[in-house]
Amino acid sequence: MNRHSLRLRLVAGGFLAILIALAVAGGGLVLVFERHVSRTLAQDLDVHLKQLLAGIDIDPQGKLVLTQTPVDPRFADPLSGLYWQVGDDRGQLLRSRSLWDSAMTLPADRLEPGEIHQHEASGPGGQRVLVAERAVTLAGAGKPVIVRLAVAEDLARVSAATAAFAKDLAIALVLLGCVLALATWVQVGVGLRPLVALRRGVADVRAGRIRHLPASVPTEVHPLVEEVNALIDAQEGEIERSRGRAADLAHGLKTPLAALAADASRLRERGERDIAQDIDAVGEAMGRHVDRELARARVRGRTRGAAAASTPVKPLVRSLIATLSRMPDGGRVRFEDLVPDDLCVPFDRTDLAEVLGNLLENAGRHAAGRVRITSDASRRGLLVEDDGGGIEPSEFSRVLERGTRLDERGGAAGLGLAIVQDVLEAYGWRLDLSRSELGGLRAAVAAKAAVIEQPGASAAAIASVPDMVRSLTSH
Repeated sequence: MNRHSLRLRLVAGGFLAILIALAVAGGGLVLVFERHVSRTLAQDLDVHLKQLLAGIDIDPQGKLVLTQTPVDPRFADPLSGLYWQVGDDRGQLLRSRSLWDSAMTLPADRLEPGEIHQHEASGPGGQRVLVAERAVTLAGAGKPVIVRLAVAEDLARVSAATAAFAKDLAIALVLLGCVLALATWVQVGVGLRPLVALRRGVADVRAGRIRHLPASVPTEVHPLVEEVNALIDAQEGEIERSRGRAADLAHGLKTPLAALAADASRLRERGERDIAQDIDAVGEAMGRHVDRELARARVRGRTRGAAAASTPVKPLVRSLIATLSRMPDGGRVRFEDLVPDDLCVPFDRTDLAEVLGNLLENAGRHAAGRVRITSDASRRGLLVEDDGGGIEPSEFSRVLERGTRLDERGGAAGLGLAIVQDVLEAYGWRLDLSRSELGGLRAAVAAKAAVIEQPGASAAAIASVPDMVRSLTSH
């Protein structure tokens, strides 16, 4: 996937959203857990405070006494992290054994009788503790005594529990993130599947297998399919109109060309043979241009929106050879038909006749006495060879240039090669020229992705011919 890929953008956006969501969820869960542990700790302190309150009293001498200590054994262990402390307004102070020889420093806030305060304070050894304190009024020596009770627990327990929870949660979130990332990848793939089907549909339209994109697509893609189908219809209509205009123009030129031919004939009868020959040459050139444009218009209209045709080659070649044998050059040329009987190519029969007719006619006109037509090593392409003088390899590309007439250089081919090339391009095929082992020109017709075997090449090195038309987009 490149950086312009829609799949990459969706997957990257999904991964980023997952990371942000998991980070926020993880932080929130840790905070919630910490608050939950803190609330649980505060509830435990409240229980200890009630136990402490149940055992505090004032003896007849006015001294604070503890008739019953809280049951948690940590109160008896020095610096255990759980502490209690009781003091009155006369300076008396009782404390748990866990405080050892220190005392908790409580804030100087005012406590109403029965009211419980909770706050953080500094405990023994610099510990941060959560303190729950309460004030009660007891009767002692004939007068009321305000007693302040406090129970505290080290907050390190909360921190340790939170850290352990965060560690376990991180592992769980990583596993969840992997599952969500995989689910995102699958979801993006499923979501983009209609676009893949749409791309294949466009490729089928371009290849001529179907005329319109299928309408059975998701709702979000349906407007695009409708627009593409409308565009296809508009293009087909424009092509049809262009074909009509080209045909009208070509047929409109037929009459003037026939008139020119008649004028040339009359001039020849009067003895003006040079002028008549010049007119015939011009008329013939114009006629071939007209034929070329008619062929191009016909092929372009047929290859768009029509199912791919398949034409047996052998019967057509026999028919063409029979026709060419009756032409002036046919008597001196021997046509060798080596095409396999079962060979078929994806061409309309008329268009294939246009291709092979021009190639065989060109080969027969310039052959010394032999023309051979056969298939290539892949049994999908065709080869037309002659034993004439041929042309130089440096001229191959120039011969195939649009508008070039080799007759002007005294060569072997003419405008027919341009017509052949136009027909082949409309079907996604190509024409390759090379030197034949017979001595003349070798014309190879094959799909654009095919590799035509050169004389003497190993058959194992020949690549198979793939589909005739490439897909509009690559996956």
